[in-house]
Amino acid sequence: MKAVKLTLLSFVAVILVSCGTTSTVPITGRKQNILVSDEQIMSLSNQEYTNYMKTAKLSTNTKNTAMVKRVGQKLSAAVESYFRANGMAAEIANYQWVFNLVQDKAANAFCMPGGKIVVYDGLLPYTQTEAALAVVVGHEIAHAVAKHSAEQISKQMKAEYGSQILGAVLAGAGLSSGTTELAQGVFGLGSQLGNLHYSRKHESEADYMGLVFAAMAGYDPSVAVEFWQRMASASSNSTPAFLSSHPSDAKRIADIKGWLPEVMKYYKK
Repeated sequence: MKAVKLTLLSFVAVILVSCGTTSTVPITGRKQNILVSDEQIMSLSNQEYTNYMKTAKLSTNTKNTAMVKRVGQKLSAAVESYFRANGMAAEIANYQWVFNLVQDKAANAFCMPGGKIVVYDGLLPYTQTEAALAVVVGHEIAHAVAKHSAEQISKQMKAEYGSQILGAVLAGAGLSSGTTELAQGVFGLGSQLGNLHYSRKHESEADYMGLVFAAMAGYDPSVAVEFWQRMASASSNSTPAFLSSHPSDAKRIADIKGWLPEVMKYYKK
């Protein structure tokens, strides 16, 4: 019975790895394997966004709200134009772009899969200019069109089944339950660190793509350097880079400086 269970779990793992959809991330050309459908992700995204907006308070600053919507509309138009020109219009055909500014002191923004973007008004003292805001919103749009959420969920699904298989192997070898749990805990830690590293890769990819999208929309992407310098000067985060889901401020700024010569090719004033 143990052998049958182990064989079945191994078979499921092989299916998980081999199935799914292999696609190419726009702009960067990176290959990715996704186990969940766009429909599943969109459904979850819409539900989460609806729940969030039930409790969020929209900004009462009409000028800033108009700026967020203006930046979002210019960026989404540039993204759609790029996708159409490169034969990928179907990839974002079901996106419904929504841009909101909410009352929150945190310097943050996020984008739900499918184009639901929220900017916290606590971010605006750091962006200071419309172009810098475009860099941030472009970054969030990049997460959505690169399907980072679906990719991360797929990775977690594989890790979950990997942990189950490891437990079955150890139990089948006659190890005590305590030893089995300890080994699975170590595997879980390794998977967690792997996911954190994976998230840093996503953040860097979104940084690059966001610069390109901002440039395509007519915003000077070079303002990103000063924006992230302002963010770094205000940051109190002492988490080591290898344990963070985001690149360190210094690495992020250095990467942006290195990308700018290529990114500026997309910039038309």
